[in-house]
Amino acid sequence: MVLGILRAALLGAAGLGLGAGAALAAKPDVVIGYENNGADPYMVSQGQGLFQKDLDANVTLKYFDSGPAAMSALASNSLQFMCGLGIPPFVAALTQGLPLAIIYNQERYTSAAGIAVRPGSGINSIADLKGKKIAIVQGSQASFELATFLAQAGIPFNAVHQINMSPPEMRVAYTTKAIDAAIVWDPVFDALQAQGAKVLKTDADLPRGASSYNICIANTNWVKAHPDLTVQFIKALDEGVTYTKQNPQQALAIMAQQAGIDEKTAATELKGYEIFSAKDQGSADVMGGGASSATGKTLSATSNVLMKIGRIMTPLKDPGAAVDASFAAKAAQ
Repeated sequence: MVLGILRAALLGAAGLGLGAGAALAAKPDVVIGYENNGADPYMVSQGQGLFQKDLDANVTLKYFDSGPAAMSALASNSLQFMCGLGIPPFVAALTQGLPLAIIYNQERYTSAAGIAVRPGSGINSIADLKGKKIAIVQGSQASFELATFLAQAGIPFNAVHQINMSPPEMRVAYTTKAIDAAIVWDPVFDALQAQGAKVLKTDADLPRGASSYNICIANTNWVKAHPDLTVQFIKALDEGVTYTKQNPQQALAIMAQQAGIDEKTAATELKGYEIFSAKDQGSADVMGGGASSATGKTLSATSNVLMKIGRIMTPLKDPGAAVDASFAAKAAQ
């Protein structure tokens, strides 16, 4: 696997891009990966150029359409930070021995993700998914969500015909009736509803300690070697949160432009998140307490589910080591 093959390279390249340039006092290169999760404060930080403004570095932003693709980039050392990532691909990377940690929990999904069902598919409950075709980004947060919902209904995970595809592909497959349902996040989750899809479940149905979060992660070796840049990165994220709270209409306009949606859709999507600030990271409801925090418990719960469905071969041994709120605490001062 890509993660296993490139593990040694990641371990030894904490200072990638900072060698000769840093020695000559040149600004380091920092690449920030992100997913389009619809309307969230990250898009404000991006749209206002806050990463370029706050980081004493040459900043490049790189888009990924799914978590698993982003993990491959992290494994190859082409990213310093990755945001908008779901928990499952992160857990899978940790079990491969990659030195990664959550440095900022952006938000918890409530109504901004879930299972969208095509009318006429005969699906009215989770039990009705048996034998049906559901689109899913395998290995993403959706795998954990689907497994959890099926387990709650007593339905075997393999009883549902899962079709691996990216969120943009799901929109086409829904239109052509190639799928009966999709488990996905905004903006596609919202777009499918606009096309007439019915919501079977949302992530609000998941408990906080086994929930769906968008997270920002980094190489632990790199952030320890570059604490100032890490704090600056988190300050840029937090400024986006503050601006969103203080200037909601202006923030929605920025989010809509960055996510490629209209402002009405952006407003609906933003309501589907529980947003966290830098100060919030220290709460037990977010990352405070490491393994005992809501984020830490979710790492453990996700590991257990991924083991049961065969997505990972070894359990996550130390979830607390993968939850680091220390940089956020400094950014919040």
